Amino acid sequence: MSGLWARWVDLLSTREPGTTLALYRVAMGLCILGTVGTVVVHGLVDVIWLPAEHGGYRGAMQPGFLFDWLGVTPITVWSTVVVSMVSGVLLTLGVGGPALGRLVAFVALWSTMGLTDINGHTGGSYDELLTCGLWLLVLADSTRTLSVDCWRRTGGWTDPTPILAFPRYLVVFQLVLAYWSTGAQKVSAYWTPAGDFSALYYILQQPSWQRWDMQWLAWVFPATQLATISTWMFELGSPLLLLAFWFRRTEDRPGRLRALFNRARFRDVFAAFGVGLHVGVFILMNVGPFSAVTLALYVCLFHPDEWQRALDRLRPPAPAEVPATTLG
Repeated sequence: MSGLWARWVDLLSTREPGTTLALYRVAMGLCILGTVGTVVVHGLVDVIWLPAEHGGYRGAMQPGFLFDWLGVTPITVWSTVVVSMVSGVLLTLGVGGPALGRLVAFVALWSTMGLTDINGHTGGSYDELLTCGLWLLVLADSTRTLSVDCWRRTGGWTDPTPILAFPRYLVVFQLVLAYWSTGAQKVSAYWTPAGDFSALYYILQQPSWQRWDMQWLAWVFPATQLATISTWMFELGSPLLLLAFWFRRTEDRPGRLRALFNRARFRDVFAAFGVGLHVGVFILMNVGPFSAVTLALYVCLFHPDEWQRALDRLRPPAPAEVPATTLG
């Protein structure tokens, strides 16, 4: 038991450069701006977040804790919209040190959650996924690098000082939990052989989900069957990602299963399939910010060193030095 506890403490004490969590912070900030900003741009704030007496379409609201306290009025709703948008900008830029950066994430969490909780008819599970992701940023020192705070402290945009890695691990766990719980709730016959794996075909025929008419899918029905079963198995098998992370962390230990996972690069295959899945969802279906929020979590699948190598490849090469010449 003492050995297990020691390994647990070692895992939670692991430090790494802050590149991954900084990129995750940027992604979540942009998700806030996209989620709340699209409501503002389309002129829907009053319609979906205010009761009927103030121009909304619903006669009764059941807001969460924030607006139970503030009251749902034009002043409180629009003030919260401004706070959410400003905190999204500050989060994206990385304003504030460890303490202030966490406070910005906390304000972003509560203001955005307050808005999305007002009207349960106009949101989705992606709202909870977004706010859970923001809560994990409250635990992280995400402004250490790639931030205005880093530029203020060091005069540059990068700082290699290690930070605690466990918030990144929690993001990966959140991703796995979201997938597995979604897959476990797919209990209708249409996700199984009993319903010919026809779930995605029928979903893509519903006007509330499809981006355009998709009657043509009847000609490629087997492709939708393959997409249905692969999506379901991907979600149910997502806990294997946690095992793959552990095998990567302990790759120096013996074991055929560990060697197989590492040789197959399970994490990379998982990420490639997941990205393709969500790009496909974005192209074919109108599901709000679901794809963007989920893909923001994917940032944390990769170690900071991997992101740093990718960022280094994007930098323009340094100009070649001109050799000095001697004038005779």
